[in-house]
Amino acid sequence: MTAEAASGEAGTTDHAWAGARDALRARGLRWTPQRRLVLEVLAETSGHITGSEVVDRCRARDAETTPSTVYRTLDVLEELGYLRHSHGADGREEYHVLPATEHAHLRCLGCGASWEIEADEARGLVEHLGTARGFDVTLSHVSIGGYCRGCGPADAGHGAAG
Repeated sequence: MTAEAASGEAGTTDHAWAGARDALRARGLRWTPQRRLVLEVLAETSGHITGSEVVDRCRARDAETTPSTVYRTLDVLEELGYLRHSHGADGREEYHVLPATEHAHLRCLGCGASWEIEADEARGLVEHLGTARGFDVTLSHVSIGGYCRGCGPADAGHGAAG
C-alpha cells in the first residue's frame, strides 16, 4: 500500500483506513512520515501484532522511527477504533488490527497456540460476572491461559494447586 493509500488520500482502495490521517490531525497530531509509516505497516497487517513488531517493521523501512511515536500513534488509533489491544499469556500487549467484533483469547501455556473466543461464546461468563460481581467485562482484554488437548488434559497437574 502506498503512503497516499494509507493516508486516506486519493487513489486508496482500502476504505478501512480512509480518514485516519484526518482523525489523527483532529487529535492534534501532525501527519509525519513516521505516522504515515505506522499506518502503512498496519494496513499490511491482518489479525494480531505486538507493538514491538510494529516498531521493528517500521524500523526495517526507516531506521529513524522512534518507538514513542509508534506507541502514541497506536494508542490514538485504538481510541479511534482502528485497533483493539489485549494482553498475551506472557503479558505482552498485542493489537488486533481493524477488529470486526470484540473477542477474547484462549492461550495454551504448553505449546503457545492461541484461539479467539467470540462474544457469543463468552456470553455466559460475561453475564455471570456482570450479575454476580457487578463487573462489566471488556472482552478484548480477556486472555485465558490453560492447556490444549495436544498438551494434555487439565487433570495432568498443569499448575493446579491441590
